[in-house]
Amino acid sequence: MTLLRPSAALGLLGLTAGLLVACAPADGAAAPAETAAAADTAAAFPVTIEHAMGETTIDEQPLRVVALDPSYVDATLLLGAELVGYADYRQDPEQPFAPYLGDVSALAGDAVSVGTIAEPDLEAILALEPDLIVSAKVRQEALYPQLSQIAPTVFSESTGPTWRENVVLLGEALGKEEQAEEAVAAYEERAAAVGAEILEAQPDLTATLVRFAGEDTARLYSSDSFIGEILADMGIPRPESAPDTTESIFVPISQEQILDVDAGLVLVSSWEPEGSEGDASRAQREQFESNPLWERLEGEQLAVDDAVFLASVSIQGAHEVVSTLAEHFGVDPLLEG
Repeated sequence: MTLLRPSAALGLLGLTAGLLVACAPADGAAAPAETAAAADTAAAFPVTIEHAMGETTIDEQPLRVVALDPSYVDATLLLGAELVGYADYRQDPEQPFAPYLGDVSALAGDAVSVGTIAEPDLEAILALEPDLIVSAKVRQEALYPQLSQIAPTVFSESTGPTWRENVVLLGEALGKEEQAEEAVAAYEERAAAVGAEILEAQPDLTATLVRFAGEDTARLYSSDSFIGEILADMGIPRPESAPDTTESIFVPISQEQILDVDAGLVLVSSWEPEGSEGDASRAQREQFESNPLWERLEGEQLAVDDAVFLASVSIQGAHEVVSTLAEHFGVDPLLEG
């Protein structure tokens, strides 16, 4: 069977959109149904959104969004809103958007950096005249009062553990809650279907993910992590013997505990940016993998993209994880439930 590349699922969404455009009136005018839907959405405002910092009333449908966390960058683009500003987080300034997002020029062609997640530039945000600012309490709680003076501001409690709920929260703020819920449901159905096909061929499959980040210990990601939830959505369990926690997204693993990461499939990730931080991660990975205990791991090992499997924390990133595993196991990455 010929497999499509890992980003094919998102390409399918783009193809669907392209077909809709092709069916639009030749003069560029919106189709009557589209015009009516847009009018209905606009009529739903004002809305009051309950979120981690309280309540925010949004008088009109937001058109210009500033996202101060990368997961909300992805969510903004997923829901078809214009991204005008974003916060930098461990990305290449010349390529601020993840490759799995594809061509984002239509929605983010004019988007600019407004500083880092830790220190967003309030004046730069003000200059963009956003209609909505979105982020998380865990990111910029102290700045919420100032941000809310610039534009209606909506914060989730966190980003990682609530990545699906955050998409719906943003959907509420944009007047696109139904679209957001459909996107989440479509991912969940696809993950379950692909997982079922994988498990049909390997019914006893288990999986873990170990990550190297230049620390004294490696990270064995927990059931409550982004990748942990994706594997659960696919129905692929972690081994009963694998350490787990509900207090954090990972369990620290020393070299003496290497055998604790063993599974039918051991996903191996490493955070390797340019410079000393990346050098530290590479050195740590080499130390662990040269340890005699590493050679005793019985499961298949698969090196994965850290930016996708760990850092994306979005519907698009989750689809890319599913596609990567589908391709690895030789099942259809476009399989739907």
